[in-house]
Amino acid sequence: MRTRPLGRTGIQVTPYSLGTMMFGPYGNADPDDCARIIHRALDAGINVIDTADVYGGDGETERIVGRALRGRRDDVVLATKVNGPMGDDPNRRGSSRRWIVTALEDSLRRLGVEHVDLYQVHHPDPDTDVEETLAALTDLVRAGKVRAIGHSSLPAAGIVEAQWVAERRGLARFRTEQPPYSILNRGIEREVLPVCERYGLGTLVWSPLAMGLLTGRFRRGGEPVAAGRMHWVPRHMTDGRKHEAVERLVPVAEEAGLSLTHLALGFAVSHPAVSSAIIGPRTLAQLDDLLAAGGATLGDDVLDRIDEVVPPGVDLGPLDVSYVPPALTRPGLRRRGS
Repeated sequence: MRTRPLGRTGIQVTPYSLGTMMFGPYGNADPDDCARIIHRALDAGINVIDTADVYGGDGETERIVGRALRGRRDDVVLATKVNGPMGDDPNRRGSSRRWIVTALEDSLRRLGVEHVDLYQVHHPDPDTDVEETLAALTDLVRAGKVRAIGHSSLPAAGIVEAQWVAERRGLARFRTEQPPYSILNRGIEREVLPVCERYGLGTLVWSPLAMGLLTGRFRRGGEPVAAGRMHWVPRHMTDGRKHEAVERLVPVAEEAGLSLTHLALGFAVSHPAVSSAIIGPRTLAQLDDLLAAGGATLGDDVLDRIDEVVPPGVDLGPLDVSYVPPALTRPGLRRRGS
């Protein structure tokens, strides 16, 4: 695969990255099969593997990735994340210095490596001062344990604030953002992607298939969607607006000579601000189908038709796993005197 710059980090990445959220007890519970998927992706030219400490529960996915990368570590841009809960202890989560330093050591041990290429804050943490987080991450960069730092699902205002704090305090800058992005979820086109371009941030977009809706397997009037082995209930799959959009996208894909999956992946990597789109197969067959989209290039006519179905900058409802600011879910935070 051809590579693209990951923002201004100097790191080159492939248009597709291998996401590993489905490796472990919540997806593919066979570590050997997961290793085969990783090796197939690397052999096909993918050079980014994205994981997280919370994937698989108790760090199991990082262990799977670490074992699979033995002997191939130097070929990989290895990314992991911190912030999600790792047990019931309220201090074993979040973006404090106390937890970040411990969590990285735990991740390095599970992965069996001395450093990671990209260490990302998995979710915004409104309870922690961004200077606290950046100061801890800066020390890890200077210690050689982290090559670059990034965040995920951070609103545009948060991205700007973090850049301002880094400049004023002489701290390492966040170099990447990992937002959700698909034909059905284009909200980041309004502010997040322009801000990332402004500050030279690379972007690794997740869920380019809209949690499976853009595979074409979940059509309107089809079989009910079961949560399966996923640890959330896919409420978004019953969203009528999204199903209507999928029905309108199917003929667009057919006329372009593509499957709906390949249309969706081609769309995700067509935006000039997108460095790489994360694919998350559970099986080898799924990976092979996703890899076949590598050559899908969408012309202006196809992109124009997609714009007619879902206008630029529009989200047809949020993904169930997307970050939602606390003030939108806790009434007391938006009512004086509560």
